[in-house]
Amino acid sequence: MGFNCGIVGLPNVGKSTLFNALTQTAAAQAANYPFCTIEPNVGRVAVPDPRLDRLVVIGKSQKEIPTQLEFVDIAGLVRGASRGEGLGNQFLANIREVDAIVHVLRCFEDPDVTHVEGSVDPVRDAETIETELMLADLDSLERRIVPLEKKAKGGDKDAKLQVEVMTPLLAALREGKPARGIVFDDDDHRRVAKTLGLMSVKPVVYACNVDEASAATGNAFSARVAEFAAKEGNLSVVISAAIESEVAQLGSDAERTEFLETLGLEEAGLARVIRAGYELLHLLTFFTVGPKEARAWTVEKGARAPQAAGVIHTDFERGFIRAETISYADFIASNGEAGAKEAGKMRLEGKEYVVQDGDIFHFLFNV
Repeated sequence: MGFNCGIVGLPNVGKSTLFNALTQTAAAQAANYPFCTIEPNVGRVAVPDPRLDRLVVIGKSQKEIPTQLEFVDIAGLVRGASRGEGLGNQFLANIREVDAIVHVLRCFEDPDVTHVEGSVDPVRDAETIETELMLADLDSLERRIVPLEKKAKGGDKDAKLQVEVMTPLLAALREGKPARGIVFDDDDHRRVAKTLGLMSVKPVVYACNVDEASAATGNAFSARVAEFAAKEGNLSVVISAAIESEVAQLGSDAERTEFLETLGLEEAGLARVIRAGYELLHLLTFFTVGPKEARAWTVEKGARAPQAAGVIHTDFERGFIRAETISYADFIASNGEAGAKEAGKMRLEGKEYVVQDGDIFHFLFNV
């Protein structure tokens, strides 16, 4: 499993339409009125990776198992959610559980689709939700820090550590800055920060939902969002929920490719969202290849070989001995594992080896 993303946005921006298209299900009701998504719907989709397709052929594997991405369609939010307006409390509770945020922004004009704010302004909409997340985080920290400060003064080391973490976060939030801007160098501080459940710390991909005519190049609305995202250190992608919905209904890859080409698109929006999410969350993919299956796995950048082994099974990490390793490029150039061995391209890596994107592993372990 790669990671999970909460699809958020104001009502009527295309969240549920996009969710349905990405997961190729009709689990989320898409309708032109606020709060049509009442419960968070969860859908898992395969992460497209052409490298895995080639590995299946070369490895003569019976099955191809891609890594997965989980999307959570979260109820629409309105201004005042941090005070419980609309479905605010539910929205905030659901968003705490996800790794990253896909923030769908309406970047199209349509008099037949109402906008909760009365006009189309994606940057304003982005700031609205960001503000609500920051206000909720601020309220949460302000309530928690007071008793902790008393304990810290009494000599409680754990309370002192938590106060050290909360203080700069509170300062940033009080200045109207999201918590993600505060970076801790100390491992203990980072560990505590992760336990706080803050929402404005989560990385954001802005999905600019444009009309079909703007799907290939974007428009003035999406250009403003791209500029806004760059200033925040986040990413933006242009996507047309209407097109994605049509693509999802086509029966074969060939049909989907042909349809996208007629619109001047090289790929579906899902691939762009996944790439942006991987980049923000610092993820990479490694593979295992055998006669039964070729499979893709996901770890964070910087992970070492035993951690990668643990993604497959905890016993692999616990009893890790070494990893037989071939780079993707060498595997392809050598036409498989046997050729890579003959060419001296298979390496034996130990516990300190840092996983590289595209590595093909065979783990040796003893429990």
